Amino acid sequence: MSDDDFKGEENFAEMFEAYSGGEREGLTIGDKVKGKVISIGRESVFLDTGTKVDGVVDRAELLDANQELTCKVGDVLELYVVSSNGHEIRLSRGLSGQRDTDLLIEAFQKKVPVDGKIKEECKGGFRVEVMGKRAFCPISQIDIKYVEKPAEYVGETFPFLITEYEENGKNIIVSRRDILRKEQDEKKKIFLSTLAVGKEIQGTVTKLMPFGAFVELTPGMEGMIHLSEISWARTEKVEDMLHIGDRVTVKILDIQEGKGGKDMKLSLSLKQMTGDPWADVAEKYHVGDKIKGKVTRCVKFGVFVEIIPGLEGLVHISQMSYTKRVLRPEDEVVAGEIVDVVINEIDPEKKRVSLSIRDVEGDPWADIQDKYRIGQAVKGTLEKKEKFGYFIMLEPGVTGLLPASAIAKAAKPSDIEKLNNGDPIIVLITGVDPRDRKISLSPTELMEVEDWKQYAETPKKSMGSLGEKLQQALSKNK
Repeated sequence: MSDDDFKGEENFAEMFEAYSGGEREGLTIGDKVKGKVISIGRESVFLDTGTKVDGVVDRAELLDANQELTCKVGDVLELYVVSSNGHEIRLSRGLSGQRDTDLLIEAFQKKVPVDGKIKEECKGGFRVEVMGKRAFCPISQIDIKYVEKPAEYVGETFPFLITEYEENGKNIIVSRRDILRKEQDEKKKIFLSTLAVGKEIQGTVTKLMPFGAFVELTPGMEGMIHLSEISWARTEKVEDMLHIGDRVTVKILDIQEGKGGKDMKLSLSLKQMTGDPWADVAEKYHVGDKIKGKVTRCVKFGVFVEIIPGLEGLVHISQMSYTKRVLRPEDEVVAGEIVDVVINEIDPEKKRVSLSIRDVEGDPWADIQDKYRIGQAVKGTLEKKEKFGYFIMLEPGVTGLLPASAIAKAAKPSDIEKLNNGDPIIVLITGVDPRDRKISLSPTELMEVEDWKQYAETPKKSMGSLGEKLQQALSKNK
């Protein structure tokens, strides 16, 4: 048997006549049969229907939108009988051809699909030509999805089911939705049989919600990616990571039977497609490493910095600056800013990383005893006045205290008391405590003016004799 045996067009009325006079093998027009593909020709596909003669279907009926054949030898197909004689059983996905009232009635009674061409839009739906007769398809029955642009359907040919046949064919109503729904249910059944927790599968994002995203895995079957499973990185809004129409590969986390026989509920994960960034954090990073990160959010107690996607560390407010007291982290950095940080601590088990911004430039108190010695005259800036004394900033991050008791012993206390915040002042170092980060200061008037002026001009002078003079000056004022 070859394709040439089936060349030429036969309308379905002729097929019906051939069937009427031929060997029926127990099959009638409209019967739905299963057949195994035994051979694929250039124009026809041959099937074993379990009868004495083979079934034949036009190859063109089994092509997809990309003109690719949708079956192979050994596959089992479900088709409708459109004619039968002693030589062949002609099969099809549905009835088509010229006007034939008997065939239309049989298609209606046995729910056999018929081919219909959409001729035009009309009120509430479409006018469809079915085997030479005019039919009506409600817009709700043309597809299983919402129809946004009805004009796109005009001119297309689809299989339809005749849902109403009245007035001897003058009133015919057809539906495509029922056929699509049935095909969808069959595909869904096959799909569900292959599901398993841990399986990776592709899908299309169909809907975004505040709590996650819905992904269509197969027509009519969706799963949900919870907000927490979209990315290892902190995700505030779903739309920041996903968009409708995105193709994604997800992992199935959980499968639950729907209540009352409804569809299964599938929990999906997008982030599980990549490894947990905390898994090897201790190998990649070490205490003391200086790295860059992105500020993700500011809170009252500090700033969270993302080192790599999904891995955040905390810069406590106390670790933001050596040079000033930080009261509001958002005054220092903003979300999205790239900053340099130093790793202070790593705890993979608790998934915590402690970071420091202030340690990037180093602690100004690290060598404080080398920079400031007792008896040294230094220029500072009045930072803040308190009842117990004045805070004098010697350099960014280093502040000393000029006690009120020392100010009272100065030659002219009023001159010091008149100073405003930000005014310069020359003071003497009277004590340095690196451990408690404290420096004690004294007014220069407690020494001879010539002494502190001379030292101010030669800051590298030995502190030995100057320290002695300081002690003497302090003694005189007691």
